[in-house]
Amino acid sequence: MFWKWCLRLLIVFLGLWLLLYVASRIAVEIFWFQEVGYLQVFLLRLVTRGGLWVAVVSISAAYLLGNLRLAQKLKYPRFLKIEQVRREEAVFSSELRNFLSPRYPISDRTQTPNTRHFIQLRLRWLLPLALGLSLLVGLMLAHYALIIGSYWSADVNKASLPVNAVFQIETFWQLGKLIISQAWYLGLVVGIAIAILIYPRFLLTAIAMLLSFIFGLIAYQNWAKVLQYFHPTVFNSNDPLFSRDISFYIFSLPVWELLELWLMGLFLYSLLAVTLTYILSADSLSQGIFPGFSPPQQRHLYGLGGAFMLVVALSYLLSRYELVYSSRGVSYGASYTDVMAQLPAYNILCALAVAIAFYLLWRSIFWKPKSPHQRFVIYGLSIYLLLAIVGDFLLPTAVQYLVVEPNELQREQPYIQRTIASTRQAFALEAIDARTFNPQGQLTEADLKANDLTIRNIRLWDQRPLLQTNRQLQQIRPYYRFPDADIDRYTLQTDIKATRPAAPQQLPNPQPKPVVTTEQRQVLIAARELDYSAVPQQAQTWVNRHLIYTHGFGFTLSPVNTVASGGLPEYFVKDISGDSSALTTSSQTIRDSIPIGQPRIYYGEIANNYVMTGTRVRELDYPSGSDNVYNTYDGRGGITIGATWRKWLFTIYLKDWQMALTRDFLPDTKVLLRRNVKQRIRAIAPFLQYDSDPYLVVANANLDNNNQDFSTTQNYLYWIVDAYTTSHHYPYSDTDKDGINYIRNSVKVVIDAYNGTVNFYVADANDPIIATWQKIFPKLLKPLSAMPATLSSHIRYPVDFFKIQSERLMTYHMTDTQVFYNREDQWQIPNEIYGSEARPVEPYYLITSLPTVSFEEFILLLPYTPKQRTNLIAWLAARSDGRNYGKLFLYVFPKERLVYGPEQIEARINQDPVISQQISLWNRQGSRAIQGNLLVIPIEQSLLYVEPIYLEATQNSLPTLVRVVVAYENRIVMAQSLEQALQAIFQPQVTPAPAIIRPVEEASPPS
Repeated sequence: MFWKWCLRLLIVFLGLWLLLYVASRIAVEIFWFQEVGYLQVFLLRLVTRGGLWVAVVSISAAYLLGNLRLAQKLKYPRFLKIEQVRREEAVFSSELRNFLSPRYPISDRTQTPNTRHFIQLRLRWLLPLALGLSLLVGLMLAHYALIIGSYWSADVNKASLPVNAVFQIETFWQLGKLIISQAWYLGLVVGIAIAILIYPRFLLTAIAMLLSFIFGLIAYQNWAKVLQYFHPTVFNSNDPLFSRDISFYIFSLPVWELLELWLMGLFLYSLLAVTLTYILSADSLSQGIFPGFSPPQQRHLYGLGGAFMLVVALSYLLSRYELVYSSRGVSYGASYTDVMAQLPAYNILCALAVAIAFYLLWRSIFWKPKSPHQRFVIYGLSIYLLLAIVGDFLLPTAVQYLVVEPNELQREQPYIQRTIASTRQAFALEAIDARTFNPQGQLTEADLKANDLTIRNIRLWDQRPLLQTNRQLQQIRPYYRFPDADIDRYTLQTDIKATRPAAPQQLPNPQPKPVVTTEQRQVLIAARELDYSAVPQQAQTWVNRHLIYTHGFGFTLSPVNTVASGGLPEYFVKDISGDSSALTTSSQTIRDSIPIGQPRIYYGEIANNYVMTGTRVRELDYPSGSDNVYNTYDGRGGITIGATWRKWLFTIYLKDWQMALTRDFLPDTKVLLRRNVKQRIRAIAPFLQYDSDPYLVVANANLDNNNQDFSTTQNYLYWIVDAYTTSHHYPYSDTDKDGINYIRNSVKVVIDAYNGTVNFYVADANDPIIATWQKIFPKLLKPLSAMPATLSSHIRYPVDFFKIQSERLMTYHMTDTQVFYNREDQWQIPNEIYGSEARPVEPYYLITSLPTVSFEEFILLLPYTPKQRTNLIAWLAARSDGRNYGKLFLYVFPKERLVYGPEQIEARINQDPVISQQISLWNRQGSRAIQGNLLVIPIEQSLLYVEPIYLEATQNSLPTLVRVVVAYENRIVMAQSLEQALQAIFQPQVTPAPAIIRPVEEASPPS
């Protein structure tokens, strides 16, 4: 009695704890979404997820448990003696007489097999059948568990989670390979199968409940697909095979696949579980015989079989549309074999499955116990299975090998063209403006002066050496860290002249008004964030972690093209000044150009812990000499803890019991959650995919103090993150390495580094997927025109998106089907030497003018070389400024002449005896030479190659820029600065010099 009371108390305690946990999570999430202003987004997601989970789990459990309960009523009793067994035992005992005695319960007599039974099984057939059905149950459970595991191991915030393959014939092969490769997996499946044979009633019921829960989780994770299904946006473009609008494949087909995945598991498991319940009844395994299915059992199985065949028909119906994702042919999408053999087979199998399903359901509803056609059901299903094997595998394989491969180009040509067109459309490659670029090799010193802005913005500092130098010179304290450095451009004041009158000339005594001249400069900006893990171990207390070390402070801003004394980077903004100016600037014009304000960083790239502000404990602001300056947070961010019940709510939510015990909280104390900018935006809009590199922007986003989305205080640091809409379901579009075959850079996200406010702006209004999300969440997404001009001037073409497009372009620039089939014009991304290792060239930003554009602009550029060749074949440029944002240009070089590629220039640098000798000398005695990024820079109708060389110590690395290598045509120079190298190449007197110009060294005095 005592133990029962303890068990009940434990159950009540666990139930209360679970209730409190769920309630605390929902309540805190509501508070947090109220803080960021997107409560409607959370509530709609919560209702959709919760509704899907409850509906799917309830329907699944009711269906499975209902069928199992019915099977328990219709099965044979455990102690029923089979007729053959009774005859064998009659000569040894009087058990048969006792069995027929009225003293036995009535239920025993009613289950005596006096009616016509179906399929009597002896042990030699019974045991393999029972074990096989049990193994199928184990494989089903493992398959659906793997699906849930793949969702949790991947990024569960992705809206484009692929629906895994349903439990079909192909699944057996895949699971078989997995079992062979992993012994523990085989042991688990076999163990489940044997356990089912021993404890069928308990385990089949338990598995039914577990599968219902898994089905609910699958629906829960795919909530975004369901919302998109009910708010589709047409693409106004049809697929070439079925002539259906692309929106069907993007928004509708994933939900039908999800429904198929659920119903296939639901109906197949019910059929397997009920069949096992029947054949294991009456101790059939121990008696060695199964008497056959009774008429009520047959009627039940007919109904379950009919429902299962309807799902099979649905599966073949959807498989027709999924042919547009086939990988059988030489190109992605439905090939000749798929269209001419696989599609008709699917149509026939779908129709036959429907016919069989209706026949089985008709037999179940209008039951005739003594039908002469019972055995034809088995024959019919066997023939259908044979047809499925022939139609699914044998016929397409025969057509592929006998018809297609001998005439592959002719057969596949129209389907290749479909793949090319769809892939270019899905990855926005058809908008690329392709032009011929023929370098003339006639660049002069006058051309350099005409392109002075380009020359003055050639990047000599790469992110990696600059970050290493920053960490040595600018971290100030061990608990500060620069996680990244980002390329951007800023408009800076250069000079102030009194050349324009302040009023019209006819007014008396006109006073001249200063005219501020500006120029665009390419810079590297790095945020000085707080890294709590670097705090000394002895100081890592709860108070320090959550109340004192709350934020980073400031940033560094460095021009990419200038070098300070000693080869170190020059800083426009650096240090922590320790007074009201906050940071140190290199000049007054920089301070006038860059709004410094109070550059506190409460939300950043490495801010992964929650903090409490407005407590009795002062927050560390920044170090000043031997002392520290302290601050109290006054921003918009954070959730007020307030009353005691809210304190306990956050205690349960955060699992931090010290929150409930501390006495440092005040009525206005706030808790700042999700301070990592990536985590923050994913929590708000998990249906988008985000760029891997948030970048910091310094701007006054509220110049007129009328924009309520931005603070009016002097906090000018913002993070900008690019967001993408993606899909795996664009027909005929070839997938990338992540399985994506449609992508658009549809959203720009701005996060206030001090207040934590988040704003989403639609950057591509023509994207149907983002239009659908605008319908679902009308208050979430704002037009790009609503972004302040001071911020929109810093948006840039994202590198991740550019990489995906450039990777696809390597193959899909070929629009001629025969050239594509032969792969005769395949491109590749060239390698460069960085440090001492070869690696692919990364896309890089430049301020330059395109060959057909008369002004300089901020572009992203990547060169190409032919497959297995090193000469330059083309380069792709993406524009980032103003109205030209997002426009892509592809400049293709003539194939009949040599244009040096990065690898060839690197080889020339390392083959030059003077340059290689100097690099070898630097690589001795505790130092190391680093060859930086090799930049290919288009100027006028020519190409200039620039590579910086850094020197760093093997210990306590502090990289310094020691040389700049410039190559042009057949000339190559290594000098101490870019100006010297350019002068050595383009001065008229050195024009007739030999092909390789040696570095100029000071002449030693004669001995």
